[in-house]
Amino acid sequence: MKVIIVGGVAGGATAAARIRRLNEHAEITVFERSGYISYANCGLPYYIGDVITDPEELTLQTPESFFKRFRINMKIHHEVISIHPERKTVSVKNLENGEIFEEKYDKLILSPGAKPTQPRLPGVGIDKLFTLRTVEDTFRIKEYINKNHPKSAVLAGGGFIGLELAENLRELGMDVTIVQRPKQLMNPFDPDMASMIHNEMRKHGIKLVLGYTVEGFKEKDNGVEVLLKDNPSLQADMVVLAIGVTPDTVLAKEAGLELGIKESIVVNDRMETSVPDIYAAGDAVQVKHYVTGNDALISLAGPANKQGRIIADNICGGDSRYLGSQGSSVIKVFDMTAATTGINETNAKKSGLDVDTVILSPMSHAGYYPGGKVMTMKVVFEKETYRLLGAQIIGYEGVDKRIDVLATAIHAGLKATQLKDLDLAYAPPYSSAKDPVNMAGFMIDNIAKGTLKQWHLEDMDKISKDKNAVLLDVRTVGEFSRGHINGFKNIPVDELRERINEVEKGKPVYLICQSGLRSYIASRILEGNGYETYNFSGGFRFYDAVANDHALIERSYACGMDY
Repeated sequence: MKVIIVGGVAGGATAAARIRRLNEHAEITVFERSGYISYANCGLPYYIGDVITDPEELTLQTPESFFKRFRINMKIHHEVISIHPERKTVSVKNLENGEIFEEKYDKLILSPGAKPTQPRLPGVGIDKLFTLRTVEDTFRIKEYINKNHPKSAVLAGGGFIGLELAENLRELGMDVTIVQRPKQLMNPFDPDMASMIHNEMRKHGIKLVLGYTVEGFKEKDNGVEVLLKDNPSLQADMVVLAIGVTPDTVLAKEAGLELGIKESIVVNDRMETSVPDIYAAGDAVQVKHYVTGNDALISLAGPANKQGRIIADNICGGDSRYLGSQGSSVIKVFDMTAATTGINETNAKKSGLDVDTVILSPMSHAGYYPGGKVMTMKVVFEKETYRLLGAQIIGYEGVDKRIDVLATAIHAGLKATQLKDLDLAYAPPYSSAKDPVNMAGFMIDNIAKGTLKQWHLEDMDKISKDKNAVLLDVRTVGEFSRGHINGFKNIPVDELRERINEVEKGKPVYLICQSGLRSYIASRILEGNGYETYNFSGGFRFYDAVANDHALIERSYACGMDY
């Protein structure tokens, strides 16, 4: 059996190694147009920021090491320029000498990945404008920084690469600005949760120009002028385009393969394309979202590796299936960690799902053990069924551990109420006897049983205008004096029983405290005395972070980008 693989990195290299492990006699050739067959995409920004200092650390395997261990022919600087399904051959160009030749295959695997989205804007292509996708891109940026010592950079785009690169350039001492059309960074997060990412970026000196449209670029004063629609331009010594990626599927299109979203390659759950004996994996393929069942593009290393393995199994006579992508991801944002899995509230509603959420701010480990840090969790679930749909967590310690538990729960089909039943490891340095994931389950279980009724951030305007509503802040007098929401009366929870006659009966009571715990206790006191209560999801700390972020964004419009 002769197998040809187009593209290495996650999907292609994984498929190649797995085929060899399953079939010692298969003839396997990988054609890779770059000079690197298997490299750590996710580590590229950290090389630029000198966190990773040895360039060889970026290359997971070399053609020589692959051949020595697996007897796989890794042909770097070889580009497959066309596919001929009717005669089961590919045309290949040797980029070092220009030679073009044809190669036969029994099975063909496409792993071309995705390319940085290149908008058709004036100035795209100038010397000081970069993209970051390959090792070569990384070396180009690093060489420019080492040679020219730029003092400022503008990053167009606020996704994973944009944030990681912003942090690393800032750590090098550069003045960094992120500009993009959406009003939030990191679309996998809901806007309220993204507010905390914004605040962390600003805290470390990153300027955010959100909600602005880039119209082009000009070379000016030995730097780059970034032109913005209806607004003053930005100036920088260098610019990096990080506005996303587009499936690299020209080959597939020309070969007549069925294409889907953004011309991605359509595959079934065996990773087979519409043409017999041709498979595809990685960022170039359209997948099913594990939670919604909808077609999706999810460019992550984990899914690409799994897909490569599944293809290898099926080529070698097995029957492996890809169940869909869940979008589980985590990112370092300076001192903070942000993670997500499943779908967020925004996309759940766009998908037509009737959803609710809980927002809580537990400690990373037992409060009495030194060094605990607060994290903010948002768990999304379907009303009525309590199907667990997604989660977002932002904090400093233990975030990755909790998001993986929640990702596993979603994959296993657990209801959100069942999170309370999970038996999770506990010791004071690592967690609490009631783990944050359990706490989310307790809250959702209370909602299911009618013990807890909530109000959310989006209800604020309506509630504040409701003359029949009683607004009650149950924090301490000191906390209240340091900041509160207009219209709320302060009665500390520990004084509530003695002062309960100050709370008007016959009207709904909307409660808030710092994190949501004390206001929940207050709601139980009031409910026990005949009141109807609603607890604010997230607490004043959460409200304040979101409100401050929104104020800064809106002020940037009013004050000419005074971010």
